[in-house]
Amino acid sequence: MEFIDYYKVLGLDKSATKSDIKKAYRKLARKYHPDLNPNDTAAQKKFQQINEAHEVLIDPEKKKKYDQYGKDWQHAEEFEKARAQQEQYQRQYSGGFGGRSAGGFSGGFEGAEGFGQGDFSDFFESMFGGATRGGRRTTRFRGQDYNAELHLNLTDVYKTQKQTLTINGKNIRLTIPAGVENGQTIKIKGYGGEGVNNGPKGDLFITFAIANNTDFKREGSNLYKEVELDMFTAALGGEITVSTFDSKVKLKVKPETQNDTTVKLKGKGFPVYKKEGQFGDLYITYKIKIPTNLSTREKELLQELQKLRKHGA
Repeated sequence: MEFIDYYKVLGLDKSATKSDIKKAYRKLARKYHPDLNPNDTAAQKKFQQINEAHEVLIDPEKKKKYDQYGKDWQHAEEFEKARAQQEQYQRQYSGGFGGRSAGGFSGGFEGAEGFGQGDFSDFFESMFGGATRGGRRTTRFRGQDYNAELHLNLTDVYKTQKQTLTINGKNIRLTIPAGVENGQTIKIKGYGGEGVNNGPKGDLFITFAIANNTDFKREGSNLYKEVELDMFTAALGGEITVSTFDSKVKLKVKPETQNDTTVKLKGKGFPVYKKEGQFGDLYITYKIKIPTNLSTREKELLQELQKLRKHGA
């Protein structure tokens, strides 16, 4: 399995603080972002490594394991267990069996004199996946999980699409279902690191970072939008044209519509994730616009209207 030095990736050393890690990550992520390096596979690979390094080093627990075990940090618990077992055997048998036989342990030890430090090393090696004495089975370890972040615009996930990603030097053809949400993570089984001693491969976890490049607000599969409505149409009623996410529709405005009135356009929202043909709703909120730069005549008419309303005529 290819070893990636996360500190080297971010240009840091082990003394780096959390602030140093964040600062280095932001600087490099901007430099190698796919949007700034289209069709540059080397930059894409570097960007994935930067994300992977940040994900591990920014987490205190993961960083501690990585600092101690390097490329094998994900197997830290197995290593600690193996070490504890080795120390237990050393404490129990390093002083000799006192005439007792060790034949009760698997492996058929012949006695205290035959169970020296070399045997402990063999045992410890077997716990880490090395060859064991007497042809016993080796321990398999699952491969490392990979984490990647995919940056898209909201308009990109309105329809199902296919993309090819380069992860750790491998091209992965990915189908992105319409309606995927910002921050959502999906797992692609078996696309992580290689296992140890024929152990299973790790998995690939992709987190979507979706930027809203529209004037709609999204909440799940529903969309929200504010639309300006002139004072006269609001008062007298009429018809206006409104842009939905992928088209335009005509809306009838009721007379005496008040500011902040909201109307629902059923089925004109965002696609429902993994439910082909199903959409949320679009909510339009009217914002009454007061006219400016009124002419003298317009002011006179409004003043006349004001007097009529005041006297109830």
